[in-house]
Amino acid sequence: MFGKLYLFEKAPVPKAVMAMSVPTIISSLVMVIYNLADTYFVGMLNDPIQNAAVTLSAPILLAFNAVNNLFGVGTSSMMSRALGRKEYDTVRCASAVGFYCTVFCSFLFSVIYITVKNPLLAVLGTDADTLAATAEYMKWTVAFGAMPAILNVVMAYMVRSEGSTMHASIGTMSGCVLNILLDPVFILPQGFDMGAAGAGFATFISNCAACLYFFCLLFVKRKKTYVCVDPRKFLPTREIMREICGVGIPASIQNLLNVVGMTVLNNFTSSYGSSAVAAMGIAQKIDMVPMNIAFGFSQGIMPLISYNYASGDRERMKKTVVFSAKLTISALTAVAACFFIGSGFWMGLFIQNEEIIRYGASFLRGLCLALPFFNMDFLAIGVFQAVGMGKKAFFFAILRKIIMEIPAIYLLNKLVPLYGMAYAQLVTEVILAAAAILVLKKMFDSTCVKASVLVSDK
Repeated sequence: MFGKLYLFEKAPVPKAVMAMSVPTIISSLVMVIYNLADTYFVGMLNDPIQNAAVTLSAPILLAFNAVNNLFGVGTSSMMSRALGRKEYDTVRCASAVGFYCTVFCSFLFSVIYITVKNPLLAVLGTDADTLAATAEYMKWTVAFGAMPAILNVVMAYMVRSEGSTMHASIGTMSGCVLNILLDPVFILPQGFDMGAAGAGFATFISNCAACLYFFCLLFVKRKKTYVCVDPRKFLPTREIMREICGVGIPASIQNLLNVVGMTVLNNFTSSYGSSAVAAMGIAQKIDMVPMNIAFGFSQGIMPLISYNYASGDRERMKKTVVFSAKLTISALTAVAACFFIGSGFWMGLFIQNEEIIRYGASFLRGLCLALPFFNMDFLAIGVFQAVGMGKKAFFFAILRKIIMEIPAIYLLNKLVPLYGMAYAQLVTEVILAAAAILVLKKMFDSTCVKASVLVSDK
């Protein structure tokens, strides 16, 4: 940890950004690849029902991020800001509170799912054909798997908060790589022939392995890290809970709104049949690859932003965001062009069903156009979370899902049945990108003026 202070305070901004973000991006990409592996190996069965089961389960797995964001984003933001203020005991207490609250909430998540399983599966859009396969997949990923899936992500956030991005990424990637190796063993007829349920079982085992890595890491580094899971440090004071929840609750609600948006989209798509649902699911997962590049960048630089905001170096914070924006916008524009031109090719990599490829190619062309604009939205939300401005992040989430994207899905489906829904993302993100640029500019102008006044006073 102690060598990381140079990275936070003195290293050239491009070097610091790349050092913090590249491991996180790689980790995010590996996570996407392992999600694509589920899709790829289930797709090899050429069974729309098995593919639809994985797609219909996605909103609940995405809902894990509500807990991830509450205690992962909230705790890591507080830890990095406390590090910037040199309040090291606060860092330890915050991490212990985040850890034990995660354990409790993830256990509660599984209990709630088991209690309301049948009506929940109906809400997700299952029918008589897809119900059994979806329930089997979710038995392993949710009923048994919620705690390891959530806990390993939150622990990665906490490890990353003190600058150990490489260890955070290795922990996450270890589970992902294991999942990729196990998928064909459990999914395909040549193995245990479990179909979608096999994908869920592989995911459960892999998340348990990732948790084991983080526990071993904290034991080995126990004298060199501020991340603490000692129950004696579990002191949920009003101040600690206010700091964690002030950022974490808006981030959590933001994710729940993403779940609502995905559920709405799946329900609209399910009215066109299981092939359309499977195609939308595959197209979304392909589109998630570059989206996770943008997300990885925004999450990777969060500790850097938090630290410099708390320590008073607002100019360095601004340079970090501007450099990241320039780099990722150009990269995502190139990827969007590649997806748009070769949409049929990318769909064909995951399934050989001509109907699903035809649907999915059209969906992917609509989805990928939003990629360059997603970047500014993610960066803005990452900055707000990093500096403790949870309300601003929450406002962007409300604007995206409730005010814009869900109504856009409805209207575009009316105007261009089925195919129009894929363009709801583009309409939403163009407007949000413009709003993000305006809000960030105003914020940077304000913070830089305040920093200048403080320097002159000294």
